[in-house]
Amino acid sequence: MFAEITTGPRKSKRAAWLGLGFGAAASLLALQSAQAFNGPTAINIDGGPLGPLALTGGADGYLYGLSGTGNSANYGLLGTDKATGAEFLNGLVQIQKSSGLVQFTIEVGATNSLILGGRPTSTSVQTFSTGPLYAGYLTLAPTKSLSISAGQLGSQEGYESGIDWNNANLLTTDIFAVENSQSRGIEATYTVGPVAATIEYGDGFDTGVWNFVQALATYTINSNNVLNVFGATNLGRTGPNAHIYGSAATPYNQSFVGAYGPYYVNSTMLGAYYSYTVGNLNLVPEVQYVYAKPDAILARASGDLPGKGLYKFSSNFGAAVFADYQFGKSDYSLAGWGEYFTSNGSDNWFINQGAQGVGLSVSPTWQSKNLFVRGDVGLMHLTKFSNNGSRGYGNDGGSRNQADFLVEAGVLF
Repeated sequence: MFAEITTGPRKSKRAAWLGLGFGAAASLLALQSAQAFNGPTAINIDGGPLGPLALTGGADGYLYGLSGTGNSANYGLLGTDKATGAEFLNGLVQIQKSSGLVQFTIEVGATNSLILGGRPTSTSVQTFSTGPLYAGYLTLAPTKSLSISAGQLGSQEGYESGIDWNNANLLTTDIFAVENSQSRGIEATYTVGPVAATIEYGDGFDTGVWNFVQALATYTINSNNVLNVFGATNLGRTGPNAHIYGSAATPYNQSFVGAYGPYYVNSTMLGAYYSYTVGNLNLVPEVQYVYAKPDAILARASGDLPGKGLYKFSSNFGAAVFADYQFGKSDYSLAGWGEYFTSNGSDNWFINQGAQGVGLSVSPTWQSKNLFVRGDVGLMHLTKFSNNGSRGYGNDGGSRNQADFLVEAGVLF
C-alpha cells in the first residue's frame, strides 16, 4: 500500500461465484462468499471437442462522497481533493471448462477495489503482468480428491475477494489491504473427507521472482460451520527492482517493489477465518498477522527510503467480524463488518507508519436476478496516527476520522 493510500485489486479467490469444477469447488469452500450476491446460472456452451463450457461475467460501478480529503494545495493523507465522483469498478468475462481430466479457466477484463480509509481510483487493465488476463490457468483433475492448476492464479489469503460482488460489502478492510493478489504459479488441492488443503508456489505479488508459497486448509465441520486457516511466506529475497502490481496511473512494467514496499513482498503471514451460518444469517470472524524481518541487504538496496526498506522488524495485525443477513426470500439483504488494525515498526503497511484504528461498514443490498444495487457507508477512526509524527486526514492533517458514502449498481450474467 502506498503512503497516500492508493487502492487496487488485491486478490480474487478465482471468482467463486463463477466456478463449478473441482478447482473452483475448493475456492468456494475457502471463500464462503456472502449471501448478499447470488450468481446467476451460467450460460452453457457446447464446446465441441472441449466439452461443455460455462460463460459468465459482470460489470459494476459506483458514485461516491468522501470526507477527509485535502485541497488543491495539499492533497493530504487521502491523496486527493475530490470529495465526490463516480468510478467504474469491475468488468469481467470468464469462460470455464470444469469437467473431465483437463480443465481450464480464462477470465479477462478490468478490475479494482475500494478499501475503507483510501481514495477511489480508476480501474485498469495494466495492473498485472498479464494485462487484461485477470486469471488464466489449466487444471488437471485426475481424481475427485486431487487437482493441480498452473497459470495466473488467485491468492489463498484471507476471506475477502478482490472482485467486489463476491463480498457482501463494497468497502474492504485493512486485512484485505495487506494481502497478495493475482500471481503466476502452480497449486495443488487435495481433499480428504471434510478437509481440503491447497498449497501454491509462484511469484507472489506478481513479481516474476518465483520464491513465494501460500497455503490454505479448510475444515468443513458441517453445512453451517467452516474453519479456514491460511499462511504465506517468501522463501528467499525479492529485490526492489522487481516489478509489482501497477495501476491506472502506473502500468505494471513501470511499477517496482522498491516504490511499493519490499516488506510486503518479503513478509510472512498467518491468518484464519470461521464461517458460521444460522438461518439467513452468516457470521465470519477473521484474524490476520503479517510481519517482515530486518534485512540489511534489502534495506541498503532500497536506497535508504524511510518506510520502504527492512531496517527493523515490522508488522501489521487485523481483526474483523463480517455479518450478512438475507431478509427471507426477498430481494433484500443487509451486510456489515467491524475491524480493528494496528501497524508496528517503521514500515508503512496501511494508511501510515504505525497507524492504529477501527472501522465500520454497513451495506444494504437489493438484487433481482442479474441486477443489483447497494449502498455502503464506511467510517474510519484512527486511534493512533503513527509512530513518526505523520498527520491524519484533511488538508491540515488534523482529523482522525474519514467517511465514505457509496451507491453501487451492476449486472451479473
